Amino acid sequence: MNKILRSILNVALPLILGGAILYWMYRDFDFGSIEHILTDEMNWTWMILSMPFGILAHVARGLRWRQVLTPMGEHTRASVAVNAVFASYALSLIIPRSGEFARCGILKRYDDVSFSKALGTVVTERMVDIILMLILVGSTLLFAMSQFGIFFDQTGTSLTAFLSQFSTTGYIVSAICAVAALILAHLVLRQLAIYDKVRTAVSDLWNGILSIKDVDNFPLFIFYSVSIWLCYFLHYYLTFFCFDATSSLGPDVALVSFVVGTIAVIVPTPNGAGPWHFAVKTMLILYGVGDNDALYFVLIVHTLQTFLIILLGIYAYISLGFTKKY
Repeated sequence: MNKILRSILNVALPLILGGAILYWMYRDFDFGSIEHILTDEMNWTWMILSMPFGILAHVARGLRWRQVLTPMGEHTRASVAVNAVFASYALSLIIPRSGEFARCGILKRYDDVSFSKALGTVVTERMVDIILMLILVGSTLLFAMSQFGIFFDQTGTSLTAFLSQFSTTGYIVSAICAVAALILAHLVLRQLAIYDKVRTAVSDLWNGILSIKDVDNFPLFIFYSVSIWLCYFLHYYLTFFCFDATSSLGPDVALVSFVVGTIAVIVPTPNGAGPWHFAVKTMLILYGVGDNDALYFVLIVHTLQTFLIILLGIYAYISLGFTKKY
């Protein structure tokens, strides 16, 4: 019964958290105006141009994963690895953070790749992504400090005055997101602790982590890793040109809001729904975008990018259905 209850909570709590934040943000929003924005004001050309970069990011992730598996004696087809990544992100929309296990299961089913070894390489991937994200965050924060100073000087805005615009509920939402991120970290550590009880699984996980040093063509591994984040950024930045309110903002503003949004996605909600909206909207307002315009931006961009993930998941499901098992 406890396992059933835990499974229900794992699905329900992220949905409730994301839904509560979205409800608070859009409780007085005129959704009827969305149709006018989509049909008359939005530049769809830039949105369409941004989509291939979202696809390329997942493709690069699949190819990098395949490269990391090879030194461990595990071989998978590129198509299977990429489709596994597509499917994993789509599944994570239903059950947050479940995709990592699902894509390992797909490789096991179609190419007989060891599940625990594959999971070990997923840990490796996450470690590389965390390192790159920390570098990106650190660089952006140093860069943003001067940008914030210029912004405040030019507009005559003080940080205290800006923060005073936040309601008590806004601070509560920020606190809830922080607590949720800490809870997620605790659950991940607990899951990793379970593997300590199984010696072979621990060995495979550790070998997966160490496999990075044995990859063939290490420059290619770095290329894939950098490409993933560059494509993520371009997938986001090009959407700025879809709206008049954000089209004049430069790549520096996009980078700052991208980093803040990336950090917000750590909170375990489907595709970061809620925390991402709140974080990116706040940064856009800080850079002079109107409240309603910021709400339009985060709602439309996140919805369409999530729809892309769903389409890729459907494609992966169909493609794998025609894939021969080894």
